[in-house]
Amino acid sequence: MSLLRFGSILLLLLFGQTLGAPRSFSVDYQNDCFRRDGQEFRYISGSIHYSRIPRVYWKDRLLKMYMAGLNAIQTYIPWNYHEESPGRYNFGGDRDVEYFLKLAQDIGLVVILRPGPYICAEWDMGGLPAWLLNKKDIVLRSSDSDYIAAVDKWMGKLLPMMKPYLYQNGGPIITVQVENEYGSYFACDYNYMRHLSKLFRSHLGKEVVLFTTDGAGLNYLKCGSIQGLYATVDFGPGGNVNSEFYTGWLDHWGSGHSVVSSAKVAKSLNEMLAMGANVNLYMFIGGTNFGYWNGANTPYSSQPTSYDYDAPLTEAGDLTEKYFAIREVIQMYHKIPEGPIPPTTPKYAYGTVGMKKLQTISDALETLSFSGPVKSMYPQTFIELNQAFGYVLYRTSLPVNCSTPTPLSSPLNGVHDRAYVSVDGVAVGIFERNQAITVKVTGKAGSQVDILVENMGRINYGKDINDIKGLVSNLTLGKDVLTGWTMYSLSIDEAVSQGLLGETKPTDPPQPAALSLPAFYEGSFIIPGGIPALPQDTYIQLPKWRKGQVWINGFNLGRYWPTRGPQVTLFVPANILSTAAPNNVTVLELEEAPCSSGPCSVEFTATPILNATVQSNDKQHQHRQDMRQWDPVNWHK
Repeated sequence: MSLLRFGSILLLLLFGQTLGAPRSFSVDYQNDCFRRDGQEFRYISGSIHYSRIPRVYWKDRLLKMYMAGLNAIQTYIPWNYHEESPGRYNFGGDRDVEYFLKLAQDIGLVVILRPGPYICAEWDMGGLPAWLLNKKDIVLRSSDSDYIAAVDKWMGKLLPMMKPYLYQNGGPIITVQVENEYGSYFACDYNYMRHLSKLFRSHLGKEVVLFTTDGAGLNYLKCGSIQGLYATVDFGPGGNVNSEFYTGWLDHWGSGHSVVSSAKVAKSLNEMLAMGANVNLYMFIGGTNFGYWNGANTPYSSQPTSYDYDAPLTEAGDLTEKYFAIREVIQMYHKIPEGPIPPTTPKYAYGTVGMKKLQTISDALETLSFSGPVKSMYPQTFIELNQAFGYVLYRTSLPVNCSTPTPLSSPLNGVHDRAYVSVDGVAVGIFERNQAITVKVTGKAGSQVDILVENMGRINYGKDINDIKGLVSNLTLGKDVLTGWTMYSLSIDEAVSQGLLGETKPTDPPQPAALSLPAFYEGSFIIPGGIPALPQDTYIQLPKWRKGQVWINGFNLGRYWPTRGPQVTLFVPANILSTAAPNNVTVLELEEAPCSSGPCSVEFTATPILNATVQSNDKQHQHRQDMRQWDPVNWHK
């Protein structure tokens, strides 16, 4: 045989499918299986959210998934991550979903795409953009005309971008989910689901396999599934396709860190693969809710910055015992790729960094409030002030003398979600949604009352996802409604990244107090150059600090709350660090910094702490556990 002919035959063997019959992916209902290019296909998939992982680490995480024996990944597209304000789209940098899809395909993974429009995912407002709430009576996830118009416009932008990446068009996407767990939503609007089905078909074509995902019960499938879309379920090992088989579980501030044993995960996975099921491991890597992207559940409780999920790959992408246990199960049913597994990325403890006080929020108001003050008789919400995330300062004055402690109250539980109260520059108390609705104040008539309101993350699941932030109802002083408000939208991220915060002039040492005014603190550290291994990933912890937000080199790492737990350290990816210049650390401490009683510092360590012991106040938080009757500690008995 000539070399030329041998080469031609080899090319046909390798690319015959491309040159001959078109690529195809379909459901073979008669034989109860998927077919890829005519051949029976079973996916073993893992969930990874590109929005929770820095772009520089996408390849590392995807390779680790591939080397575990997975042949597919599943990912969400959070609408609000790409369209933070109407008509302004961002698909660059860490939001470059097309690059993520190309990477997955290059590595050898097919993709199960979950573009929403609602995704849940323990992500702020379940991925829906907050600006939808500009229409106060909007019914989200329904045939409401304003909602549908916004969905149509968004999908008209997104889905044509995704079409070239469909499997039949040469890309990695084998299936596309329509909506998400709709059977658990109160609206049960069949016209809405029909509309989405037609919308997806119009943009993606007739050949693509569209599917729905719901809880493993007829009640959920009743409203969540629809004719013409392939129905899949969460968790339940009794079905042929499991879209969310849980490797761990989510956390809430104030509850213990969720842990599921490797042995239990491996046992259930083995049972499902033995019956020939297609399975997606949720999560295979959780990642991080950088900035303000965490969600919350009802009764209101927000999720922490870490979305580690006790997954097979840690928040930082580290290999775990669970990773290898799953790999051993998979290789009983599927050939594992040959070659080395990418190692756990090294971590470096940069040590202690001294911090100095900058300005308080009120001192820095002119710098922080780019848009200037807004005055109104009654308080306005974040959305009315055209602000989605972060913090808003509400200011009014005492209308009467309060010589004895007088209740300042939110009788309708209208502080969403947490607020820090001061009178004439003295911190006096904290409001917390569902927990603390009254603060006692004293002062003279005309005393300035400042209330810094923090958006702790919007509810991401259930009927309350239309989660308005700010002072959403009136406050009372004694029995009288407070009026005459001045409100400041705070552009803190921009001010920090542009280095606009200054130092406060020295004053007399402050007296120890239970609370201090919300204020900024700053420090820096140098990573020596000339060492090829540096910079490396690290973790920051804030000993003796209470609650706040932290930035490094202008990058918003997320919230810290070690006094509530269980998370104590925040993951710091190496890509935000520099060896060319000092690394700036900015902290917004909302309650009490240790600096008032002497030198204070933060610490960079090589070891994460996500499971600090806390007193759980979380008995009522069942979220999707109710839907699936699943206890993450005692499941699969």
